[in-house]
Parts: sequence; C-alpha cells; structure tokens
Amino acid sequence: MSAFRCGTVGITGRPNVGKSSLINRLVGQKLSIVSPKAQTTRHLITAILTTEDAQLVFVDAPGKPPRARSALQRTLGRRAAEAARDCDVALLVVEALRFEAGDHAALNAIPARQKTVVAVNKIDRARGVERLLPFVDRLSKLRAFEAIVPVSARTGKNLPALLRVLKDAVPEGPALYPADQLTDRDERFFAAELLREKLFYALGEELPYRCEVTIDSFRLDGALRRVDATILVERESQKGIVVGRGGATLKRVAGDARRDMERLFGGKVFLNVWVKVRDKWTDDLRVLHQLGYA
Repeated sequence: MSAFRCGTVGITGRPNVGKSSLINRLVGQKLSIVSPKAQTTRHLITAILTTEDAQLVFVDAPGKPPRARSALQRTLGRRAAEAARDCDVALLVVEALRFEAGDHAALNAIPARQKTVVAVNKIDRARGVERLLPFVDRLSKLRAFEAIVPVSARTGKNLPALLRVLKDAVPEGPALYPADQLTDRDERFFAAELLREKLFYALGEELPYRCEVTIDSFRLDGALRRVDATILVERESQKGIVVGRGGATLKRVAGDARRDMERLFGGKVFLNVWVKVRDKWTDDLRVLHQLGYA
C-alpha cells in the first residue's frame, strides 16, 4: 500500500478563469463564491479534500489584477502571489485557448523552482481537440510543468486526472485536518461571502468592487442562526443603488443570500442587512486592516 500524502495546493491565475468554480467542484461543496465578474474572490479560502490515500489542502486566492489602482487591489495582488509561492504545489488555472498578459503575470509570480501544475479550464467551450492540442503544446514550452491537464469545472471532465496529478505532486505525510473537515473558515465568514456574492450578481460592472460586507453579529438561537450584516459603500449615491427603489434590490440580495446560507449551514437563518457609507474605504489602510485585508 502506498504511503499517505498530504500537502497544500495554491490556486492562482488571472481573474475570471474559473478558479473558484474549480475548487468548489473538486471538494464537492460551494466554499468559494463565484460570479461572472472578475476578482470576486478577495480572501484566502482553504478547501480541504480528504481521500483514502491523500489530503489536499487547496488555497483559493484572489485573481491577480493586471493594474492595481487601489490599496485593496494591491493587497489582493500580493495575496495571489503568496498563495502559489508558499504552498507545496502551485495550480495555475488558465482558460482554454486564451493566454494573455494576466496569465503571464500569474505564471511569473510563481518561483521557477516551485512545483507547478496547469489546469486548462473551460475545455467544454474549446470546440474540438484539434484546437486544444496546439494550445497545450505552446503552454508546455513556457516552463517545465509537472503536468498540464485540460479540465472543465462546469462539467467535471478530467477532474479525476487532475486530482491524481496533484496527489502525486504533494509530499508524503499525515493529514493536517480531520477527514470530515472541509475548510478552516467558520460560518460567520461564509455568511459575509455569500452576501457579497449576491451583490456581484445584482449590481453593475463597477459598484461591487466598491462594496464590502461585514458581519456585525452571528449567534445561534436554538436551531436558528441570527445574522446581522452591514454592506459598506463609498458614496451616498452607491447606497441608493444597493438599496434600490423601495428597498427592492437590497431585499432581493438579502433573500438570495439567506437561502444560500440555509443550504450551506443546514438550518434556518434570520438575516438583517444594513447599508452604510464609508468614504474611500478601498484606499483606507486602517479600514482594510479592520476588514482583514492589510
């Protein structure tokens, strides 16, 4: 019988290549929030997959922004690089048939000595293997990767092959976490993340990046979870957009988030949400520190 293997896998790549969708599919649980917009992920999220012969500890980092305009974006860029550098294996996620400046930046942030596996995601959109093979060949010339594995986070195609490659790449050793543990984050953290995800879906292209969610109170009342949350925005006009006419937008966002919380937590949730203005919070290092970014 082969020895048990355990190690950390830092997921990196440019924004919107499907890193969070991939990690959710690999562990079989929604732990990283997803949306069609780039840079939805802001925090390092640990997702744990334990099998009979290995434990893989995935670290989902923010996508590395091509241009960091605010203190928040600069912090996210540092976290993206650290996730891949400090783990046993770097998992670079790229989009099938696309390798752009942001992909080069993500690859260059990984030390040359680091074990690196490439997941070519979204192959279900590639329209034929005859186009995919030359793309994979070009990738293979960029660096001596451990492996390049075409996958689809949406359909699950080739994910068992990717897991086999990652298991072989991590070192031998005992498990770091109990076999039934899926993450090192608590329910309070996921309540904030789920509410922020709904903001990304409900609002326009720019406003979600000026919003943040804080959990003011999270308490158990028997089987009921009572959650008080605040959405931070930078200007009074943004507050009006989040609230919506007659409070309709905020009501829809809160309702969608509450239903997702109930599915994740396995119980009823009572959710109160307020919207507050905090001027230029994305460039305020004191506020970023309070929010756990700096």
